Amino acid sequence: MKSRAKIAILILAAGSSSRLGHAKQLIEFKNKSLLQHTIDVCRLIDCETKMIVLGARSSKIKSKISKKDFDLVINKDWEEGMGSSIRYGLKKALERAPDLDHVLILLSDQPFINEELLDDLINMQFSSDSDATFSDYGSSIGVPAIFSARTFEHLLQLQGDQGAKKLMHIKDFNFKTILFVKGDFDIDNAKDVQLLQQLEKKS
Repeated sequence: MKSRAKIAILILAAGSSSRLGHAKQLIEFKNKSLLQHTIDVCRLIDCETKMIVLGARSSKIKSKISKKDFDLVINKDWEEGMGSSIRYGLKKALERAPDLDHVLILLSDQPFINEELLDDLINMQFSSDSDATFSDYGSSIGVPAIFSARTFEHLLQLQGDQGAKKLMHIKDFNFKTILFVKGDFDIDNAKDVQLLQQLEKKS
């Protein structure tokens, strides 16, 4: 990937995976955990700061991953929901790099993200100068997504389990999308894990 100045990367990995009963961040897919896969696909992005936002089961997760050039930060309010992790992660990123131009937000449990997708997101964002560029799953949009500094004040106001898609309801909010096949594959229970294992065998 090309050099990208003043980008922060946030991997959100604070959830408790309550319906699954154990940390889905550590589910194995293609010989590595889902969180490790997410860390690894970010390895070629040259940016200002990289952070993993942990919360539930943080000690166990820390012991099972190679964080590489990411900083680990702990969101003590993780039970509030995703909005709190976005707020906390962005606040910490801005403390380290106050002049950030963009923040790239990823989840820790999307097995099908790859370097090409992230590169396409960044290229689209830089070429369009949009407020944000989202991943398009086909039936909905979501993360990975990259947001310009114009959106930071709104991201820092997210509450509860509100994701960054809430920004789409802001008047004159301008965004682009990049197709992400299988981006909406959720791992919420044991059946989802079994399906992922089946997909791994076929790939």
